[in-house]
Amino acid sequence: MRHITAADITAFEKVYRLNFVNGLPGFKPANLVGTAAPDGRTNLAIFSSVLHLGSDPAVLGMVTRPTTVPRHTYQNIKDNGGAYTLNHVPLGLVAQAHYTSANFEDVSEFEACGFTADFRDGFPAPYVAESPLSIGLRLREEHPIFNGTVLLVGTVEHVYLREEALRPDGTLDLVALAEAAISGLDGYHEVRPPVRFGYARPGQFPQPL
Repeated sequence: MRHITAADITAFEKVYRLNFVNGLPGFKPANLVGTAAPDGRTNLAIFSSVLHLGSDPAVLGMVTRPTTVPRHTYQNIKDNGGAYTLNHVPLGLVAQAHYTSANFEDVSEFEACGFTADFRDGFPAPYVAESPLSIGLRLREEHPIFNGTVLLVGTVEHVYLREEALRPDGTLDLVALAEAAISGLDGYHEVRPPVRFGYARPGQFPQPL
């Protein structure tokens, strides 16, 4: 097994280092983050840094890149009452989703990348109409990280999902939604049915449900 140290990582060529470190967490969720500026201009960006922070209340975190250059997603969240949406990416639309990472100027990624901005129930940030599962969040806290990134903590205000995704026990059948996961910076993957286990207890080795 190869051993790679922090010094080795620092010495890597920049693009090699980006690819390597972004792959370390393994598979990650693929989310399109929808925001709007106060004047109504919409923005859409692919993120793979969303994480669960708590269930009561329902809280999700999202890490943004350093704001040393303009970050429309971050600025729109700050300027528009803290509202933003997370939208799962359908497998059939991964090329369009990845295209939102291009540096568009003076045009909405919704329009440029073939997505439909959908404002629902008076919420001031746009959802992606094509997404099988969408979440409306409100920024609660932000935590600067030493490397310039920022952890945004948002409370869940709305969830829209296809009925077939919700199981009787509250778990989500993400395979039924035919959505993508991400590895590294640009790898999109089909999700297969999971192996599920019950609550783990000492002395009882887990068996598949």
